[in-house]
Amino acid sequence: MVNFDNEWDELLKDEFKKDYYLRLRQFLIQEYKTQRIFPGMYDIFNAFKYTSYNDVKAVIIGQDPYHGVGQAHGLCFSVKKGVAPPPSLVNIFKEIKSDVGIDNMGKHGELTKWAKNGVLLLNNVLTVREAQANSHKNAGWEQFTDNVITLLDKREKPMVFLLWGANARAKTKIIKNPNHLILTCAHPSPLSAYNGFFGCRHFSKANEFLKAHGINEIDWSID
Repeated sequence: MVNFDNEWDELLKDEFKKDYYLRLRQFLIQEYKTQRIFPGMYDIFNAFKYTSYNDVKAVIIGQDPYHGVGQAHGLCFSVKKGVAPPPSLVNIFKEIKSDVGIDNMGKHGELTKWAKNGVLLLNNVLTVREAQANSHKNAGWEQFTDNVITLLDKREKPMVFLLWGANARAKTKIIKNPNHLILTCAHPSPLSAYNGFFGCRHFSKANEFLKAHGINEIDWSID
């Protein structure tokens, strides 16, 4: 049984009983036994443990976890302290500095502070084989995360969805509540960042929206 120690426990309790999730669970048991899977099994749901449902101010959606040793720890785009920030995260930091003047460069790449400040750092797929990007695609995680986004969409209190790249932008079809703000642009990957991620100003736009709705702004710095 997965425990989050917050509102997600009640909201997702029935999700873990559904047939698709039970199949996914059996798949994961076999994968963790026979392959090197990231993140570690106790870190899979860290995004939910750090950011409870009622505290969500913004949602950032990644594709799937980093597939290098020691990188993934259950928060999209984040790596633990001591691990060099990957190129996409470096580009995120560049845009933050350009947009809101906060300099996170040269520190580390752990985004736990964001998560605790109301940023749900959610990957579309929550697990991956070592060195095999997208290896757990279509195993069932997409249905799980779609249902999570549907639950978030139902919340009346406004939030911001930051959807970078085609994979994340595909989620716009299930975000229908006019209370929420959807911001879309290119992925921060070096392959696409110059196609619209740089200069998107999503970080200031998110805070402007939150402030306009009487919600505390997000501190985009890292400790």
